Amino acid sequence: MTDRINLDDPNADLFGMNDEEISDEEMLQKQLYDKNPNRVAALGDLWYDTMLAEIEKMDIPEEAKRKMIFSMTANGVLDMISDSAPEDVGLEISYCFDMYLGASLTNKKYKVDLFKEHLHALLEINRDDFPDDEAYGMAIEEFEEQWWDIPQPLLDKRTPNDAIIETLSKYGLTE
Repeated sequence: MTDRINLDDPNADLFGMNDEEISDEEMLQKQLYDKNPNRVAALGDLWYDTMLAEIEKMDIPEEAKRKMIFSMTANGVLDMISDSAPEDVGLEISYCFDMYLGASLTNKKYKVDLFKEHLHALLEINRDDFPDDEAYGMAIEEFEEQWWDIPQPLLDKRTPNDAIIETLSKYGLTE
């Protein structure tokens, strides 16, 4: 793939894109995140009225209704994501999502940001300590994986992987 994408397709505007060139990163940002407010609006049109009508029929406290709306929405979105991908891709997405969810919950529990800590540790590897770029790249790659199995003081000396698995096991997401 090139660094720049030329969107000279006359139908590009149908998909929210125009004739200007955008980088791969800009395209990813736009597709993965910038469209989310539009997706929220579409999901609202798809579900909100029906969901609200069903919940209003329930004789439960208002707090329980709010939790029910959240649960139904989150479950619906997760089902749509799972249904929209081929089985093997959906399986990979589910594992990745679970690990990201586990990392996020672990971050919340320990008041840390494992991703920033991981990056900080990687940035401490000095390029000058290696004979060439290839050796440096290999060291970065190796440490990138190893870091998740090194006990961290911010996690009460647990490894990030152990802390994440511990968190996921509370929700039955380790099987």
